[in-house]
Amino acid sequence: MDVCLTHPIYKIVGAAADAMQMETYAVGGVVRDYFLQRPCSDIDIVCVGSGINLAEEVARLLGEKTGFVPEVHIYKNYGTAQIHCHGRDFGMPDNEVLELEFVGARRESYHRESRNPIVEDGTLEDDQNRRDFTVNAMAVCLNENRFGELVDPFGGIRDLADGILRTPLDPNVTFSDDPLRMMRAIRFASQLGFIIDDTCFQAICNNAERLEIISQERISTELNKILLSQRPSVGLKLLEKSGLLRIFFPELNNLKGVETIDGRGHKDNFYHTLEVVDNVSQKSDDLWLRWAALLHDIGKPATKRFDPKIGWTFHGHEVKGSQMVKRIFKRLRLPLGDKMKYVEKLVLLHLRPIVISEDIVTDSAVRRLLFEAGDDIDDLMILCEADITSKKEEKKKRFRDNYQLVRKKLVELEEKDRIRNFQPPVSGLDIMQTFGLGPCHEIGVIKDAIKDAILDGTIPNDREAAWQMMLRLGKEMGLKAENI
Repeated sequence: MDVCLTHPIYKIVGAAADAMQMETYAVGGVVRDYFLQRPCSDIDIVCVGSGINLAEEVARLLGEKTGFVPEVHIYKNYGTAQIHCHGRDFGMPDNEVLELEFVGARRESYHRESRNPIVEDGTLEDDQNRRDFTVNAMAVCLNENRFGELVDPFGGIRDLADGILRTPLDPNVTFSDDPLRMMRAIRFASQLGFIIDDTCFQAICNNAERLEIISQERISTELNKILLSQRPSVGLKLLEKSGLLRIFFPELNNLKGVETIDGRGHKDNFYHTLEVVDNVSQKSDDLWLRWAALLHDIGKPATKRFDPKIGWTFHGHEVKGSQMVKRIFKRLRLPLGDKMKYVEKLVLLHLRPIVISEDIVTDSAVRRLLFEAGDDIDDLMILCEADITSKKEEKKKRFRDNYQLVRKKLVELEEKDRIRNFQPPVSGLDIMQTFGLGPCHEIGVIKDAIKDAILDGTIPNDREAAWQMMLRLGKEMGLKAENI
């Protein structure tokens, strides 16, 4: 079978390889995605020889063609080199950025305590043997005399057609050698909608404990890709079923299960969470909103109680869950700045719109929600609506109708009162200068009273009304206005 590689970069790489008399192939994901008709800008090139030397020759030829010699990034420890180039250099779309990685064909062997292989020069066959899955082991020749020829020793094209993930060699060896491949298998299943071969999945279960030798950063990179897939629940279920989840994310794994007392049980919070994540994914492709969905009920195991009168309760789980976010992010090596704080906020507030919608939708309650959620109010509403997973259609409709009332009130009050992210019109410095005060308790009391009055709608959100209230409160507290 010949593969029709039309991008000009492949002819340039082939010309460089021919000039060096070096057998050269495009391999891995770019070949897989070609057959799946998916875009791919990361191009892996394998040559039987020095990948670094080939990259330097490709850069030279690119310079002859475009007038600009791209920088070759060399990684001697790994025997690899990278080149970044732009589509405009080939008459392709201006925004196209290609990343070419060059490596010499190699064979690998492993020590049990490390996923870092012992590398030796090898043949194309050796290189294909070391690949993770058959669908990633296909190679397309770039040399002129065989240009476009597909080399597929493990039936990767057949597995693509069948939507199956298998390893080229014994999966127990493949996963034990490099346990990150277990996460990659589940990520590909989630991203591509493929089925993991039964023997292959059993090998993942057998080798789950081996994941402990993998750095948390690499595990979290794969987890994030699972969360960004169209239906994250596919990958999350496989992580739980395989035993991988309990190793690196026990808090999420602990959501699973139903406890029953006196014939009364609660819903399985793990599967509920997966449904919420999928619901959010239909509305937003934002990774951190999906993380908020994943963690919105993470505090439930710690707050679960059984009350003989009302059954199971999880009082305060939103507070407990918000408190757990930092510890989870820190252990999983996720960002600890604004992204983490955003997730903390949404986990903490995720019940607020529900409480409002179940009661009379008062202006005061909606103002306070706007004030606390700020610019994240729209994401919070997406999360809360995704949290409606009842099997009773009447109940789901009632919740959705109530949320529409909340959304309408949010728009009305934001237009009228400008509450989102507002700062009280009178500052602490204003109070200090007006009454001749240094830092003291009274300043906080006055500021909080003005803020509450605005949120309750007692006074409008403007400086004159806030100023008059400040003067009145100061007088009531026995303070003398010195600078008016």
